[in-house]
Order: sequence, then structure tokens, then C-alpha cells
Amino acid sequence: MSPWTSLITTLSLLLYFVITINVGRARARYKILPPQMTGDANFERVLRVQQNTIEQMIFFLPALWIFSFYVNSLWGAAIGAIWLVGRVAYAWGYYQAAEKRMIGFVISTFSSVVLLLGALVGCILSLMHS
Repeated sequence: MSPWTSLITTLSLLLYFVITINVGRARARYKILPPQMTGDANFERVLRVQQNTIEQMIFFLPALWIFSFYVNSLWGAAIGAIWLVGRVAYAWGYYQAAEKRMIGFVISTFSSVVLLLGALVGCILSLMHS
């Protein structure tokens, strides 16, 4: 098990935790009580950041670990760090306005795709050498 991959995983979970706290804070700020999910566009953007991030994490984390195992854990962690930067940029932009989320979306999606393709190639090469 790689400490670098573990660190990126832990930082990803920490980011998600902060984003989740932001939803709770936005609920209080905009007076959107559970189970309501709508009512103020500012709240809805904060909620979308949380929902989109969890959707991306389901794709990102397995790709990160498989890439790190079959290709290289240091490279996996570096690409994972880029993903984290992308998700922070995504959240920061989306909190301000929906149209400001795209640069973060592109960075994190590109990082995830690189990890996925690398993981696929790494798995295939491992199978070919066994």
C-alpha cells in the first residue's frame, strides 16, 4: 500500500468533508431546512458541488488506486493531487456562479480519465506478463 496514494485518498475525503460542512452552513444561511433541496439558487449551487464531487469520487478513487498499483504510486498521487486542485477550483468557481465551474471540471475530469486509461493499460500489461 502506497503512503502517497493513501495521502491523496485522505485529502480527497477531507475535501469532501469540508464541502459537506459547506452544505450545512448554506442550509442555515439560506434557511433551507431538511428535507428541502431547493429554494435559493445560492444554496442549490453549494449542494450541487457536494453532489457532483461525490459522483466524481466514485470514479476517481478506484482509478487512483488501480493506477497506483499497476503503473506507479508516485505518478498516481501526482495526478490525484491535480484532481484535488481541480475539485477545489470547481467548488470555488461554482460557489460564485455556475459558469465559473468549468476550469475545475476540466482539470478534475482530465485527471480522472488519465488515471482510468493508465489503470486500464497497467492491468492489461500485467495480464500479458503473467
